[in-house]
Amino acid sequence: MKKNFISILILGCTLINVVLSAVTMFSVVTTNRQTGKIVNSVADILEIKLEDASGSSQKEVPIEDIVTYSIPEKMTVGLKSDPDGTPHYCMVSVFFSMDSKHGDYKKYGESVASNDLIYRSIVAEVFSEYTVTEARASQQEIADEILARIQDKYQGSDFIFEVSFSDIVFQ
Repeated sequence: MKKNFISILILGCTLINVVLSAVTMFSVVTTNRQTGKIVNSVADILEIKLEDASGSSQKEVPIEDIVTYSIPEKMTVGLKSDPDGTPHYCMVSVFFSMDSKHGDYKKYGESVASNDLIYRSIVAEVFSEYTVTEARASQQEIADEILARIQDKYQGSDFIFEVSFSDIVFQ
């Protein structure tokens, strides 16, 4: 009789535990959903773009639609002097990725090569705002600034969607 009573008591405690776990789970999930909605609405109000799970906020263009343009020669660009006054330089190859299926590519794509001097000027201007230490640490930030300035030259068109550096050397 005692064994039966203990078994019933254990079964009752187990059922109570399952019910309390289910109640807790539903309340946590509901609260989590509501918190997510609040965060998204605040981000929308502040115009913050939340990155997707891959961490990429960059425009996704299929590889077969990408056309690249490289500034023909390596550029030697003067950087902002260090606080001690030492001049530094950066030698870099710059290239742009363009979306060949973008509507503005037909309009502007053929003139990209003829605007080489404008691109050189923009690259030099942006790099000259950074010291050698800042430039080493902020290469993506520099590329994003160059991209924004180039897109402004094309009335905000984003047919050029990426600026990249290769063979970058600081001195």
